[in-house]
Amino acid sequence: MSDAMISLERGDWQTLADEASEIRRVVFIEEQQVPQDEEWDGRDEQCVHFLARLEGRAVGTARLLPDGHVGRVAVLSQARGLGLGLRLMEAAIHAARQAGHAEVLLDAQIHALEFYQRLGFTAFGEEFIDAGIPHRSMRLILN
Repeated sequence: MSDAMISLERGDWQTLADEASEIRRVVFIEEQQVPQDEEWDGRDEQCVHFLARLEGRAVGTARLLPDGHVGRVAVLSQARGLGLGLRLMEAAIHAARQAGHAEVLLDAQIHALEFYQRLGFTAFGEEFIDAGIPHRSMRLILN
């Protein structure tokens, strides 16, 4: 897949909500059966949002909270395996650095631990259940 076919946008909830919320609805609510009231936590307005496009179509999203947490990283099934999750995470990490955060935190679904470890994140704490899905907290120290 050429980089010309992939683009990344950074914006606020007002500008990216329609496309980002549709991706999250499909991935989290439909595929993973996350309850709607847990997915829509009321924090989106305070976040920096990222949207990945493949040939102009929105296929991935992530958000950075003001405290340096990254979350709601989601890529539609038909676009997985193309490096879009990596691009979204790199953009979120870069934004955290720009905002002056000393570290980036996230709560990773257990099946995604290796993905985040490849980006330099390390797991800490015990496994816990969030929205019915096993997770671990992870951190990346920024230099």
